[in-house]
Amino acid sequence: MGGKMADGEAREIADGVDLDRMVRGDKAAWDGFVARYARVVFAAVQRRLGPAGRGGEVEDVVQDVFLRLCARDFRLVRNYDPARARLTTWLSVVATSTSIDHLRRQKGGTQPLESVPEARLATDPPKDPVRIKIPSGLLSPRQAVILEMLYQREMEVAEAAEALGIAPQTVRSMHHKALTKLRAHFREEDF
Repeated sequence: MGGKMADGEAREIADGVDLDRMVRGDKAAWDGFVARYARVVFAAVQRRLGPAGRGGEVEDVVQDVFLRLCARDFRLVRNYDPARARLTTWLSVVATSTSIDHLRRQKGGTQPLESVPEARLATDPPKDPVRIKIPSGLLSPRQAVILEMLYQREMEVAEAAEALGIAPQTVRSMHHKALTKLRAHFREEDF
């Protein structure tokens, strides 16, 4: 039961929730998930919004949490790692984060990104982009490939892991080691 969820990997979480079925679009699995965990999400949101005087917004934020969970083909749910936290703990963290984002948007008087005209968001590309040359031999070939997959090809960790035939945790570890080497190198260079 360790590691992140992968497509086709049927795993039931200890309390009986089949997340694999849910992310494949099984409506009954999604309905069961929502019914089972709505109270957990509601309580986490209430703990943040209540003291801020925003108790009337709890239900809206709870909906935002569930929207966030199923967004981008259940990306958050697919990245849930039962080895790191219980599902209820993880959901509380997602709900708390969503609540904090909501409070920040309300405090700053910002408007949702979807409602901002695209012309206001457009920026000109930098005239002289800085290209960083990574010295040959600084990174292992595997580290270089992982950086290319994550940054140039914009692949998710799970996608890179699958393409390389390795565990997602190995991709994260190699990514971390590569960034550590790059930081140390460029710190010495005063880049």
